[in-house]
Amino acid sequence: MKARRKKRARNARLLKHVFLIALSFIMLYPLLWLFASSLKPESEIFASLALWPSDIQWSNYTEGWYGLPVSFTRFYWNSTIVTVLSVIGNLISCSFAAYAFARLQFNGKTLLFSLMMMTMMIPYHVVLIPQYVLFLNLGWVDTYLPLVVPRFLAADGFFIFLMMQFFRQIPRELDEAASIDGCSPFKIYWAVILPLSLPAMATAAIFSMIWVWEDFLAPLIYLNDIDSYTVPLALRLFLDQEGQSNYGQMFAMSVLSLVPVLIFFIAFQKLIIRGIATSGMK
Repeated sequence: MKARRKKRARNARLLKHVFLIALSFIMLYPLLWLFASSLKPESEIFASLALWPSDIQWSNYTEGWYGLPVSFTRFYWNSTIVTVLSVIGNLISCSFAAYAFARLQFNGKTLLFSLMMMTMMIPYHVVLIPQYVLFLNLGWVDTYLPLVVPRFLAADGFFIFLMMQFFRQIPRELDEAASIDGCSPFKIYWAVILPLSLPAMATAAIFSMIWVWEDFLAPLIYLNDIDSYTVPLALRLFLDQEGQSNYGQMFAMSVLSLVPVLIFFIAFQKLIIRGIATSGMK
């Protein structure tokens, strides 16, 4: 009986792993198809669903990198500038706002928090035209300022809420002890709260990095010069509605556009998991 139970348990684990592997393959199939298509000849991309190309075309990567009027090096540099500044702006401004909501007492706190939460329910398209008119009057159109400056003004309520949930779990006795030692509220934020909040900061950083790096609509609205295009806008240039579209080169550059996101996620994976598990987002 005991040997039979062990055999049943072993078979159950085997079936579970087979099911999970099959499910993982289904989830990863679009990425595998994207990578395989980046190596296929143009005529074979949509002719077959097979993952393995009959003739590997590594030239899609080199031709895609230099095939546009501007090298993809420029587009990567533009995206890097916008992404790095946006991530820094979100971490600084949203952590300030989250610290104020989570640890400080001031008049109108409940009202301001409610208004902040309401901003998360407003679709971006509702405020798109008023924002464009504002930035146009400021002379910021065709610059990176509309993409970066709002990040330094705590414009993303999601990150404020994420960090605030984490800050609330830090014992207030630490604040009191630091206050007795003569620390100001800013010193408590800088020397006590931030060092204990690395998981939440890493989670906010990776989400912000993914959203900004892959953002297509905002750069499309505010950037007009091809020299200032980000990677998502550059990928669109491979699709010509009136002429020939280079899908192989576009898929090759799409694969390369995923590399920074994967590297960033792998580097901070442990902190991200801890941040999600301990910030009320699980």
